[in-house]
Amino acid sequence: MDLTLPHGGTHERIQSPQTAVIAGGGLAGVAAAAVLAERGVSVVLAERESFLGGRAGAWTDRLATGESFEMERGFHAFFRQYYNLQALLRRIDHELSFLEPLEDYPILGPGGQVESFSGLPNKPPWNVVALTKRTPTLGLRELMGVNGLAALSMLRYERGWTYGRYDDQTAGEYLDSLRFPPDARRMLFDVFAHSFFNPENAMSAGELLMMFHFYFSGNPEGLIFDVSKRPFSRSIWEPLGAYLTGHGVDVRTGCTVSRVARGAGRKWRVDLNGEVVEADHVVLALTVPGLQAVVAESPDLDDAGFRLSVEGLALTNPFVVWRLWFDRPAKPGRQPFAGTTGVGCLDNISLYNLFEDESRDWARRTGGSVVELHAYAVDPSMDEAAIREDLLTALYTFYPEYVGAGVIEERYLVRRDCPAFAPGSHADRPGVSTPHEGIALAGDFVRLPIPSALMERAVASGFLAANHLLASQDIKPEPIRSIPRRGLFGRRVQETEASRMR
Repeated sequence: MDLTLPHGGTHERIQSPQTAVIAGGGLAGVAAAAVLAERGVSVVLAERESFLGGRAGAWTDRLATGESFEMERGFHAFFRQYYNLQALLRRIDHELSFLEPLEDYPILGPGGQVESFSGLPNKPPWNVVALTKRTPTLGLRELMGVNGLAALSMLRYERGWTYGRYDDQTAGEYLDSLRFPPDARRMLFDVFAHSFFNPENAMSAGELLMMFHFYFSGNPEGLIFDVSKRPFSRSIWEPLGAYLTGHGVDVRTGCTVSRVARGAGRKWRVDLNGEVVEADHVVLALTVPGLQAVVAESPDLDDAGFRLSVEGLALTNPFVVWRLWFDRPAKPGRQPFAGTTGVGCLDNISLYNLFEDESRDWARRTGGSVVELHAYAVDPSMDEAAIREDLLTALYTFYPEYVGAGVIEERYLVRRDCPAFAPGSHADRPGVSTPHEGIALAGDFVRLPIPSALMERAVASGFLAANHLLASQDIKPEPIRSIPRRGLFGRRVQETEASRMR
């Protein structure tokens, strides 16, 4: 584990009264709010939804029987190198007892193909060597045809070199250049590339290589992950909400930040549902469209470069979550989670009743099962009927025991709010700091100095935003932890303190 700067700071808490407004109650905003409140800042946390959590949020719904349940926006994996996410969650559950380890992370392909990540060595590069040696899709003949120089880039990650060399290339072009045989590419890379909600033909190869380093080639924790034994509302968001209010945070759900202007008594004036709140610090931890809307309505955020970097952000393709309550169980021996590839737009299958208590109780009472199908980066031209048919066909292909099963209940969600990581976008992507004193950004779209992704990227950005805002006040910063920031064959480069904090 790499402890990232800044170090130091003398004081545990601020020495004079200060206020902050956090716009956005997802992981990034909650992480920033926790750090600032713990250090004595008076914090208002504004979230437009009726619940905290953002894309990891959960809300109460009801089945046709009247029974309540907690619905989420799709399966989330808690990888063990999510050090900063773990640090946030240990504030409410020090032992992380709500998490349960999975035994395997299988990938299912057409024709009965299966790839397993169980039992691999954790230490790079032996994990890569062992996977290559045992995978059934790569024999000696196939390996002889692989572009070794291009493949070496997966072990050569270094932020400046990797993005400088590969950011203008698409992930699809890079994967093509590897010359892996089709089955090996599909089983080893396609699922991985799709997992970040960006299609290969519209995603930066530099970003893909960073992800590969973060999750596999540079990750000392292994690729097997943990899952929450309870719905997120109960395991994460209700406890975190109570934690924040216990530290004096004014948590306002159903509250939208619409505008930021320069203040008089304090640096900034923030419009919260028509109420103006003055603040020394502001963290904009919003979705990409939410951030763009606030900046567009805030003429005082007048730095031209900053405005261009925000305007240049974009969203990727939609993703689909389809949860189904079936009248029969899956075949014994199925894994709680499986990635899928090569059959339609389906990307994974989650058997919620095998790991989540609420779904397990329902399945025990009814004899059924709770199954979630997830499709990332769906072609926007596909209509709902086509997507449903595609997903069911894939489910029946991989889990034929569900052919003819009755659907007792279902929830079908389509969302389009995940950030795009387009080729050539890295250099212009905004970082945590901004040209405006007292304003910081946070979210999984932000450029960070450490390799990270998804939930971990969101939390790390929130911690860094809080640290940045308090950096001049001799306050002990929140530690930022990371896997090694350089691959096994990465170039040794010197980074300035400023580059570490961007």
